[in-house]
Amino acid sequence: MQEARTINYECPYCHKTFEVQLYDVVNAEDVDLKERCMSGDIFRVSCPHCKKDYLIQYPLVYIDQANRFILWLSQNEMGEALRAYTKNMKGYKFRRCESIAQFVEKIQIFEDGIDDVMVELAKYDCFIEFVDNKKGKPEDITSIEYQKADNGVIKINVRTDDQGMSFLIPVSMLEEEMAEHPDYYEVNNEEFPLINGEWIRSLFQESAGEA
Repeated sequence: MQEARTINYECPYCHKTFEVQLYDVVNAEDVDLKERCMSGDIFRVSCPHCKKDYLIQYPLVYIDQANRFILWLSQNEMGEALRAYTKNMKGYKFRRCESIAQFVEKIQIFEDGIDDVMVELAKYDCFIEFVDNKKGKPEDITSIEYQKADNGVIKINVRTDDQGMSFLIPVSMLEEEMAEHPDYYEVNNEEFPLINGEWIRSLFQESAGEA
């Protein structure tokens, strides 16, 4: 699998073309590329003609050997090329991300040594608490984001257009919640599953008989 390539890209603003370097594969051992992935800057381009700065999303495989995880940023399911590329990488946690925001957040979660299933459960619990406590309506929420994990606590930010609210969720509480139904939260780590807000909501919808 090719690691980097240069393409001619048409600016969506001025419609002039310029060269852009894309990375098919990033290894976290390259500190500079790792930091650019964690900030999202690896997707940032600047048009030399109209000077507009923006992000372009493209398929990218991110490999972190130290923390044993591989991310696949793509709108599409895993293809045969990726399956062949990763077939001998045993013991890794595989995940697919549909957006740059999901990709950046997932790197931080695994860097912090946290289970991303647990993080999605924490985000869902924060969503319920935010709405039930009448802090805002579901349609007011623009994003629910993982911030960090520290001293046995996960910090989640619930954001709206004009305000937000932070929640501190004890890891022990989430572990107890997951231990009640261990099979319920089980995922196939080798098929690059999407573990995100839609996934966790689907679990509770199925439980409520709404699927």
